[in-house]
Amino acid sequence: MPATAAVLLVAALAVGCRPVTVTKTGAPDGKGVHHAPTTPAPPPLGRHTPPPARATHPAPRPVMAFGSQGERVRELQARLAQLGLFTHSPTGYYGSLTTTAVRAFQRQQGLPRTGAVQSAAWRALRARTRQPTRTELHPPTTRPIGVLDRRCTTGRVICISKRSNTLTWVVDGRIASAMDVRFGSQYTPTREGTFHITFKSRRHVSTIYHTAMPYAMFFSGGQAVHYSADFAARGYTGASHGCVNVRDKAKIAALFGEVGKGTKVVVYR
Repeated sequence: MPATAAVLLVAALAVGCRPVTVTKTGAPDGKGVHHAPTTPAPPPLGRHTPPPARATHPAPRPVMAFGSQGERVRELQARLAQLGLFTHSPTGYYGSLTTTAVRAFQRQQGLPRTGAVQSAAWRALRARTRQPTRTELHPPTTRPIGVLDRRCTTGRVICISKRSNTLTWVVDGRIASAMDVRFGSQYTPTREGTFHITFKSRRHVSTIYHTAMPYAMFFSGGQAVHYSADFAARGYTGASHGCVNVRDKAKIAALFGEVGKGTKVVVYR
C-alpha cells in the first residue's frame, strides 16, 4: 500500500468513519441493509383522491307528534277545530285523530304531509287562527242525551247510547239521571242489544285484567257498567275492554243503589 493511502486510512479510522455505498434506493444503515426513501412516492397518474365526506345534520325534531300530550297539544286541537279540521273536544293527547287533522292542514298549506307538527306548520296554524278561549280548550264534559231508543220508554231501563256517549236511567219514560260513558275499543267492542243485569259487585276487581271495577253491574257475560278511575283521569283518550265506563263516581254509586238484578239494559247506536 502506498504511504499516502495508508495515512488516509489511519485518519479515517481515527475519526470513526466507515466506508459507505450510496445507491438509488436509499442509504444503508452501515450493516449492508438499505432503507426506502422517506419521501412518499406521488400517486399514479389518472387517480384522484376523493374529497372528505361532508358532515350530516339530523332533521329538526317536530314541535309535536303522535304520542305528545299537554296544554300545547290541547291548543293545537282547538286551533284545528277553528278551521273545521278537528271535530272532537280537545283532549291534550296527540293521537290518530289529531294526526289526520294535521295532515289535512299540511295539505291545505302545501307542506309535507307528515302528520307531525314542524315549526313551519305551527307558525302557519297560529297565523291563521286566534288564541283559543278557555271554553274552547276545556269544553263542558256533559254531553247532550239525544233521542231515547223506543226500548227505553217503558219500565226501569239503563239506556246507553253509543252515539251520544251517555247513559240515562229511565223510569217509566222519565229520565231520572244521566252520565257520560265510554266504551270498548274496536278490538274489544261493547256489545249492542237488549240485556238484563245478571249480578252486581260494589268492589269488583277484574279477574282477567286485575283492574278495579267499582260499582260493577254485569249485563252481558264479562261486560258491565262500572266506575272507571282511568276514564275520570284521561277522558276519551282511552277505552275499556268492552265494559261501559262511567267517570262520575257519585252518579254511578247512586245508580248502583237503585238497580236490581234483572233490570233491563239497552245498548244502542
